[in-house]
Amino acid sequence: MEETLFEPNGTPVAYLAYDDENTVYLWNGQPVAYLANDHLLYGFNGVHLGWYENGIIWDLNGYRVGFNAKTLLCYAKYEPYKLYKTYKPYKAYQSYAKYKPYYKTSKSDITLRQFLHSGSK
Repeated sequence: MEETLFEPNGTPVAYLAYDDENTVYLWNGQPVAYLANDHLLYGFNGVHLGWYENGIIWDLNGYRVGFNAKTLLCYAKYEPYKLYKTYKPYKAYQSYAKYKPYYKTSKSDITLRQFLHSGSK
């Protein structure tokens, strides 16, 4: 099962492959992050990026970075074709998860793509 992840403007950026160890892939097939404990979002470099709860990706400061189709506040744009998945890098030792901040109603200043790339090796 897979779930598309969108920018706040409705642009599809990545997808979450639940059947592939909860890995987040970009449309070009590059694995960039994964879910641990069903809600903690980690990069393959071991850095805690944020949380994925109730269809919203939250950054470490409590701002909204990404959405699934159910929580998106606008119309979703067409999804591009998925390219073949590339090999997943080795998962580095996970840093401790940060304390969850109060969630804010506004979106983050960084894009979802930038956010996910911050977890790349």
